[in-house]
Amino acid sequence: MASVAIAVRATPGASKNAAGGAWTGPDGAARLIVKVTAPPDSGRANKAIELLLASAFGLSKSAVSVTSGAKNRLKTVTLNGPDEASLKRRFEELLGERK
Repeated sequence: MASVAIAVRATPGASKNAAGGAWTGPDGAARLIVKVTAPPDSGRANKAIELLLASAFGLSKSAVSVTSGAKNRLKTVTLNGPDEASLKRRFEELLGERK
């Protein structure tokens, strides 16, 4: 089992759920854009992000967790999957998508 941490930029309260595209922050690092319809209260947006990314990466719900930035738009999400290479490849694919 491999564990990979990915950087995301979350938009809670969006009109639809979507994961794809890159957002470049002031530090120059690319973050995956993640939009969820859930509001940012009581951890509902974080739970929606975990569910959306589990689906996008083909993982179970328990294999995805927000590990930092719980109350911030800039988050780190940890993915636990079968192998590191496939998780990183899927992350790169999603970064290149336009939503």
